[in-house]
Amino acid sequence: MKRFVKLILALFITLSCIVAPLASTAKAATNDQSSTKGATESLAAVKKRGKLVVGVSADYPPYEFTAKVGGKTEYVGMDIEIAKQVAKDMGVKLEIKNMDFDSLLVALETHKIDATISGINPTPERRKNVDFTDYSGRQVILINKRTASEYKNAASFDGKKVGAQTGSLLYDLVKKQMPKAQVKGLAKLNNLVIALKSNKVDGVAMDYPTAKAYAENNPDLTTMDPHFIVDKDQTGYAMAFAKGADSLVASANKTIAKIKQKDLITSEYIPQASKYMTQSTKENKMVDYWTYFAKGVEYTLIITIVSVFFGAILGTLLAIMRLAHNKVIHYLAVAYIEFVRGTPLMVQVMFVYFGIGAVIQSMPALVAGIIATSLNSAAYVAEIIRSGIDSIPVGQTEAARSLGMSQAKAYRYVILPQALKNIWPALGNEFITLIKESSIVSVIGVADLMYQTQLVQSATYKGVAPLFVTMLIYFVLTFTLSKVLNHVERKMNHA
Repeated sequence: MKRFVKLILALFITLSCIVAPLASTAKAATNDQSSTKGATESLAAVKKRGKLVVGVSADYPPYEFTAKVGGKTEYVGMDIEIAKQVAKDMGVKLEIKNMDFDSLLVALETHKIDATISGINPTPERRKNVDFTDYSGRQVILINKRTASEYKNAASFDGKKVGAQTGSLLYDLVKKQMPKAQVKGLAKLNNLVIALKSNKVDGVAMDYPTAKAYAENNPDLTTMDPHFIVDKDQTGYAMAFAKGADSLVASANKTIAKIKQKDLITSEYIPQASKYMTQSTKENKMVDYWTYFAKGVEYTLIITIVSVFFGAILGTLLAIMRLAHNKVIHYLAVAYIEFVRGTPLMVQVMFVYFGIGAVIQSMPALVAGIIATSLNSAAYVAEIIRSGIDSIPVGQTEAARSLGMSQAKAYRYVILPQALKNIWPALGNEFITLIKESSIVSVIGVADLMYQTQLVQSATYKGVAPLFVTMLIYFVLTFTLSKVLNHVERKMNHA
């Protein structure tokens, strides 16, 4: 019991040491922001920087998606054109950041982006945290054409599974207005469409232009109107800015008003988006997107190699700390290891990027991903190394010390080399696992292999084929590493 209390106390001290400085810095940053003279500085800051950073979830055609333009991959769609015009009228360049839909408002609130335009509904709850411009939309359900006769209204889905993008208005509408239906929430629309086509769900609630786009590019799909009842202030899809950014909102509203007056959405943006979609549908061979996968492999290997390096160093240090006789050092190591192993890697990645990143706003997503995976891997490596050290007979340490070696030298020249042979298979498994787990960093917009796969899905309107290619690539990477590790293990055993 006493040991348990000491462990909890050590965990509390460790968290306090981490959180207190961050909270203090964050509070200072908040006070600095509060001391500014209103939202006029927001537009001035964007103009001074010379660019408007807009977050999107580029899997939402015809609003925002990816296409090959002049041999290069670009973000296209209705929302992208609006964002371009907003930035142009501000006199700045547009920078697009692609990430999961669930992360967009968090990124906005933590000032990772200046604005977001990704089919976001201006609900009363969201208006408490961010400011919205004007925009509009309509909601329907995408279904398989062969089952179209079964669905006439919302009640037709009683007992059925209906998919919706998590964090969206559609998710809430299905949950509240279709109570007898089972709602299935996923972050990416293309994954929901895959679920629909593979009969995992019976329908997918989405915006009408998006549903129409999928239906036109998938002849086995069609749409139906469930007649959702939507509040007047929830019917639109709006561009969102940080709370209090009145000058940015005002500037964007002027642009949007001009777009509506000229009817550019109907006359230019939708036809242009349809052209890219049709082009992508005709030219959607996987081989044409090899550059996507190549870039994904590059980032995946960078994240893995750097995380393995720092994770191994920190893990060794933590293992030695846990084996130390000093109780403070011992319990600090135990608290860190238990806390990291007891929380999901995805949460850790998002905390580093959005939490710590709120204080260090210049932190790139790639760096945040590497830091999070390194810290996570270190906890598991520490336990592997500790078990290896414990497997070495105590007599080895005593013999080394009797020869006049210090504790540090005994570990370096006697204990660790022997322990390494014992732990190499487990350590190798951790490195292989890290290659696969690095895919989680895609949630914060790091262009790793999984992130690139999602881009290919949204660009080709195919869900399974890009996933199959990605599976093969991950297999080649892990299988190759496994063979290398086995070769090293044989060398060590014969040494």
